Amino acid sequence: MRIPRLRRRDTTELREHWQPVLYARLIALLLLVAYAIAFVLENRTSVQVHFVFATANVSLVWLILLALGVGLLGGILLAQLERRRRRRSQQRPEE
Repeated sequence: MRIPRLRRRDTTELREHWQPVLYARLIALLLLVAYAIAFVLENRTSVQVHFVFATANVSLVWLILLALGVGLLGGILLAQLERRRRRRSQQRPEE
């Protein structure tokens, strides 16, 4: 009894349209979304934040994101100040 062989399929179209960078980015994006969901679920407990004159109950995830935002904004502003200081020192003629 002879077993028929499967015909070889043309894979040139698949090779032409294969985009490994795109698939790597999609996988990285899915992992990032899964991590973000896990982060929110793990940090949803409520904590007390004591300010100088007041106290507030906030979800821990919002407190972490607020600290991240303030840190990013502060870093951007400090970088702008440093760039401005360098420009001014380069514009002044050396004495």
